[in-house]
Amino acid sequence: MGNRLRELRRLASRAENRRTETGIPRVAMVKGEIPEHRLATVYEPMINLILSGSKTMTIGNRTLRYDPATYFVMSVDLPAVGTVSASANGDPYLAISLSLEPALLAELLADFPKLDGPPAVASGFSVAPVSDDLLDAWMRMLRLIERPEEIALFAPLYEREILLRVLNGPLGFMLRDIATPETTFAGIELAIRWIRENFARPLRVETLADMAALSVSAFHRHFKAVTALSPLQYHKHVRLLHARTLLISGEGNATSVAFRVGYESPSQFSREYTRQFGRPPSLDVKALRGYTQSA
Repeated sequence: MGNRLRELRRLASRAENRRTETGIPRVAMVKGEIPEHRLATVYEPMINLILSGSKTMTIGNRTLRYDPATYFVMSVDLPAVGTVSASANGDPYLAISLSLEPALLAELLADFPKLDGPPAVASGFSVAPVSDDLLDAWMRMLRLIERPEEIALFAPLYEREILLRVLNGPLGFMLRDIATPETTFAGIELAIRWIRENFARPLRVETLADMAALSVSAFHRHFKAVTALSPLQYHKHVRLLHARTLLISGEGNATSVAFRVGYESPSQFSREYTRQFGRPPSLDVKALRGYTQSA
């Protein structure tokens, strides 16, 4: 495994600080220190592999840590807080990711043997040990960075290999969930999508439960199993993350942004913002802008 990781680090070493597109569809690299506000965001479905350093992800009351011996899968859009650290010998944090495409997963599953898995509704994020076969698939994919003329021909093949290796591993059930319609998970995912697209509107859990074809109590239970958050907590986190983005980009002050993301009371917005991010809006934005200018 050590030689494979060294080769992957070499291939990804051209990454600039923070996120770098590779030229390969859906594949990106991240390197070095990452600003706090960029690690506190709504993460979309992906497979993420750490090449050096480590990362922690906190979603609700769950915190997971992963390093070069593990990989991370997220199967739904989730608001999370992350931190990254350099390796013990000082090498910068370095990671690669593959965004997940439901249509491709559905195509692969059509010919994939039906496997037993965990319960019908399981967590939407988890970590597992990485295998040599999965590292080999990633190496083939990243070598295309040095052969851009081959990307169109080989990237789809290597993407399928990465997905198949994950499907056949301990987190395969998470990829099957993404591509399987008419399941409880699919109903929860539909509700999550509605919240993300309509976060500024009032939330009625009864409406979301109907959307997911579940009773209110079952919807609450399954939603929290997938996201580690209640529907109301998820809604609030998405609102506050969007508000923070607007404030940092200078698109209004705390009062105008509070109304824009759906709050009726600026004082309530300020209290919840402070509770979520540890600083009131004005101080938080000042600190983050100062970091960005000095980086």
